[in-house]
Amino acid sequence: MPAFFSVLTRGYGPIRRLSNLVLTTFFLALPILALPARAEPLELVALGDSLTQGYGLPTDQGLVPQLQAWLAARGADVRVVNAGVSGDTTAGGLSRLDWSLGPQTDALMVALGGNDLLRGLPPEESRANLDAILTKARARGLPVLLVGLPAPGNYGPDYKADFDAIWPELAQKHGAVLVPNLLAPIMETPPELRAKTDLMQDDNIHPAPAGVALVVEALGPKVLDLIAQAGAGPRG
Repeated sequence: MPAFFSVLTRGYGPIRRLSNLVLTTFFLALPILALPARAEPLELVALGDSLTQGYGLPTDQGLVPQLQAWLAARGADVRVVNAGVSGDTTAGGLSRLDWSLGPQTDALMVALGGNDLLRGLPPEESRANLDAILTKARARGLPVLLVGLPAPGNYGPDYKADFDAIWPELAQKHGAVLVPNLLAPIMETPPELRAKTDLMQDDNIHPAPAGVALVVEALGPKVLDLIAQAGAGPRG
């Protein structure tokens, strides 16, 4: 027994009673001191469109459940909240940001812009909406993972250049973790192999379960970077 405790236990009368109180308080506090710093899993809100929501997929095969499983398999104590709305634009994401984030939210993933592209919306509008989302997140102290999509060439080179520049420039401005192209693992797969392995659904817009799995393998490490910023990561 350390000398401090030895001296306390040799006292008599009031001194002994005081020593007993000190020792009892100390040892009762030990279980509290041994508790982990975070009792609840970190909450990551995934704000997105149909690609996040899991359009056309079984409940357990969408982006969020597959990402949740990927993180759990690597020991990350994270709960991923699906805030994906099919058909949503960057403007829609901005309009519902405040009620998508709760007081317990620790980090935010923003994966919007695909429907802006489908509608041919001006890149400056998409940029302004995403800028406002990241500004609000930063005001709340939330680290952000910004996930983009490149514009197709049929809108012309100027449109493509302006739209594609949104993601790296906003990520740098706000200190966000960046994934420039959510669907890069699928787009980089040769078309003939893409068809054989059923990476896309019949609409050729939304990934099939196997395509989502490829996306998650590339996205997952970036999410680990994000949650490390939020103060949690793989435990064990």
